[in-house]
Amino acid sequence: MARILIIDDRPEDLEALNRALAAEHGLQAAASLQQALQVTAGEPGPDLILLDATIAAIDRRQFPGRLRPGAPGRATPVIVISASEGGDDEQTWLEQGADDYLPRPLRPAIVAARVRIQLELQAARARLLDQNRSLTAEVARQLADNLMIQDVSIRALARLAEVRDPETGDHLRRTQRYVRTLAEELSTHPRFAAFLTLENIELLGKSAPLHDIGKVGIRDEILLKPGRLTAEEREIMKAHSLLGFQAIQQAEQDSEQPIDFLRMAREITRWHHEKWDGSGYPDGLAGDAIPIAARLMALADVFDALIAERVYKRAFPVELAGRMIREGRCSHFDPDIVDAFVAREADFIAIARDHAKARPLVAGEPAAAAAAPPPAAREPDGCP
Repeated sequence: MARILIIDDRPEDLEALNRALAAEHGLQAAASLQQALQVTAGEPGPDLILLDATIAAIDRRQFPGRLRPGAPGRATPVIVISASEGGDDEQTWLEQGADDYLPRPLRPAIVAARVRIQLELQAARARLLDQNRSLTAEVARQLADNLMIQDVSIRALARLAEVRDPETGDHLRRTQRYVRTLAEELSTHPRFAAFLTLENIELLGKSAPLHDIGKVGIRDEILLKPGRLTAEEREIMKAHSLLGFQAIQQAEQDSEQPIDFLRMAREITRWHHEKWDGSGYPDGLAGDAIPIAARLMALADVFDALIAERVYKRAFPVELAGRMIREGRCSHFDPDIVDAFVAREADFIAIARDHAKARPLVAGEPAAAAAAPPPAAREPDGCP
């Protein structure tokens, strides 16, 4: 049973409306807008309002405002009753926001039909709104599920490299955090702001762990060799960037639609060993021709390789690693990215300390690692 509010002070109208509607609906009557507000105060709003045009004209600012409570799509329908017999102001009231218009004299059958139509329309709008909300919630749930599956898949892929080289696992997690730190620092920089949106920073975090995925294609005797690589072995090691790129590119081609994080992972994987001065590999890109994501990864990768102990070298003290990064400004690294590193160097050290295997050496600790020569023989792992 619908609740209908009648705002009308004419006895003949109230009698006609009662005959037309009382059998099927609950009726409330008010003789003025103010009384209507008092009648409905603190109660659920009516399902429909029948409003005398003469009363409504007293203060049009209240029509169809406070008398029409409800969320968008659920606002109470209002049917205006003409000011007088033969009234010709139907268009005016419809333009004012009325949902329908009843001319006088009121005929019960027409009143009942118009009320029924408005209540059915309102019920249909409410059902559609509920369906849209349910659909939105379902889409959001599926999107969250897809993102979770995507994250799990990325971690599974990244762990392929970790299985081959246990040291790689912590390296992937650390470099992921380093890249995020650099991206956040540069997000307002004029050269980087357009690219480093919140969405792209999130994609960077997802993509970064895949940068060394190509190492699964490198033979163990080279990947895990404790000593200096030969010239031939170094060329084989360098191939990991192209192997990773090709694997991700194939995944993109197999996808039914573009996947943003794969595009970014492809750029990082292929070009994170390029250098600002063009002396890197595999394509010898220089300057801004190197994708931003790859430039960020280049610095993160080198820093972590310097401070971490590997099978072929001891860990470098953090002071020396920082100095080597700064010395690579304008040669190995984008100068603005080096400046961002300097600004957030303490955060880099804190990230490294979160992982025991990469605890950076500091002044006053045993200096055996500090005496070691720079690990130039293993450039493919990111050292200058």
